Amino acid sequence: MQVQGSGKKTLRGLIPVVTLTLFSLLSVASAAGVYIKHISLPDYIGRELTEPEMKEVIKRNSPLTSYVRLSPNADFPRKSEIKKITIHHMAANLSLEKLGESFGKIDRNASSNYGIDINGRVALYVEEENRAWTSSNAENDNMAVTIEVANEETGGDWSVSDRSYAALIELCTDICRRNGIEELVYTGDPEGNLTIHKMFNPNTDCPGPYLEGKMEEIAEKVNENLKK
Repeated sequence: MQVQGSGKKTLRGLIPVVTLTLFSLLSVASAAGVYIKHISLPDYIGRELTEPEMKEVIKRNSPLTSYVRLSPNADFPRKSEIKKITIHHMAANLSLEKLGESFGKIDRNASSNYGIDINGRVALYVEEENRAWTSSNAENDNMAVTIEVANEETGGDWSVSDRSYAALIELCTDICRRNGIEELVYTGDPEGNLTIHKMFNPNTDCPGPYLEGKMEEIAEKVNENLKK
C-alpha cells in the first residue's frame, strides 16, 4: 500500500512538469512558425523602399500609387481572384507614412491593400496579389482589394475630404479595370462586390456614416468611368 501511494504522489508531481513542458514546446513551435514566416518574406517587406524598388512594386499594382511601405501582416498570396472592393476609414487623419508605420508592426495584426490621405495621395501597403488583414473576415479579404481613407473630421459623420473622395473613385475605377471587374454593385450586405467593414464586424461603425452614405454613389461613379 505504501508503494502504491508513493507512485500516485509521483504521478501527481509529474503532471505540472509535463504540462509546463508541453506548454513551452507549443510556445516555441508557435514562435518558430511566426519567425519562419517572417524570414521567408521578400526582403522589401516591412521597410522603407528605395525609389527603384518602389517603382518596381507600383508596376505590379495601381499606377496611382505615390508611396509604398509593404506590411508583413498579410497572406502571401491571396487565396481567391480579386472580385470585390472593401472600403474602410482610418478613424483618424493619418499621413500615409504614419499608417504604413503602424501596419509595419507585426503585433498590430492589421493592414490594408491601399490607403488614401486627406490630400488624395495613394499608398500601397499590401500588394494586390496578397490578402490584407483588414475586414475581420478572411473570405472577404481574400476576394477584396481593401482601401483605408483618412478622415477630415474625427467623430460625428467621420467625413473625408473632397480630394480623398475623388481619389477613392479614381482608385476603385483603376482596380476594377485592371482586375476585370465590369461593374461595382453595392447591395448593403456582403453579397455585393462593393462592401464595407461593418458588414463583417458588428463591433465597428467603419467606414463611418459619411462614406457609408456614399456607397451607392461610389458604385455609380465608378461604373460611369468604366463605360468610358
